[in-house]
Amino acid sequence: MIVIAPSGCLRETASFEQGVAIWRSRGYDVVCSPGVDDRHGYLAGTDADRRARLRAAWRDPLVKGILCVRGGYGGTRLLEDFEWSEADRAAPKWLIGFSDITSVLWSLARVGVGSVHGAVLTTLADEPDRSRQRLFDLVEGRAIAPLSGRMLVNPANPLGNNDDTGDSAVTGWLCPANLAVGTSLLGTPHQPDFTGAIIAFEDVGEAPYRLDRLLTQWRSMGAFAGVRGIALGRFSQAEVPAGYPSFSVDELMRDRLGDLGIPVLTDLPFGHDGENAALPCGAIATIEPRSATLSITSPGSPT
Repeated sequence: MIVIAPSGCLRETASFEQGVAIWRSRGYDVVCSPGVDDRHGYLAGTDADRRARLRAAWRDPLVKGILCVRGGYGGTRLLEDFEWSEADRAAPKWLIGFSDITSVLWSLARVGVGSVHGAVLTTLADEPDRSRQRLFDLVEGRAIAPLSGRMLVNPANPLGNNDDTGDSAVTGWLCPANLAVGTSLLGTPHQPDFTGAIIAFEDVGEAPYRLDRLLTQWRSMGAFAGVRGIALGRFSQAEVPAGYPSFSVDELMRDRLGDLGIPVLTDLPFGHDGENAALPCGAIATIEPRSATLSITSPGSPT
């Protein structure tokens, strides 16, 4: 496994070292790429340097997976003047990260290569044991358990009365994302085709009015056309000042997503500031309204 820093510069040295140690404790040979602790403003090196390190890591035949140091900022900059070649697509490997790393995950999804939306090295030590085990099960080819949540919107059973008509599962390819980062990629060459997708959103530090703006952009662009379902993780640090008029996150999500005619599952354990269950980007997944679960039916592991 090779370590790269495609986004923000390393600040949390102790937690980073703990994350590396966890991977090594599982028997992985973990090597840090040159410049993993570089700083260029708030970035982990210049765009050209970070881009070159990503390419080098991907094209190294000895590397079986890529571990990202942290999120932050800069992933979308890395994608300027960047394309995955046919040779790159023919030699897939796990790339693991979340938050700003959404940009790289989506660029891979656009060309049909799977990846993992999961803990970066600076957050792995904070994950509960079950979350770490889920990550290792995923990359090592074992089955992973369904994630349980709560149905926010179920078009087949809007009254929530447990009629059989409400048991209408939807299946599609899983597209996890940080909402803000994903929104910034809409209309760019690195946006995947969302036809048949189940999109899984999370975010941090975005108040309801900002989430409203982001989701309204998706609606205005018609980006939800062809999407089969939406899975919502954690939207942490979304509080507004006391006395400030606002929707709750639940109210906002129901308002912006409730008329799309697709199921919306919420309260899933992934995202910032808490358990971040690994999600295989590009895998086949199912939202089951009756059990309020998101399950992976075909992981689509790199070979």
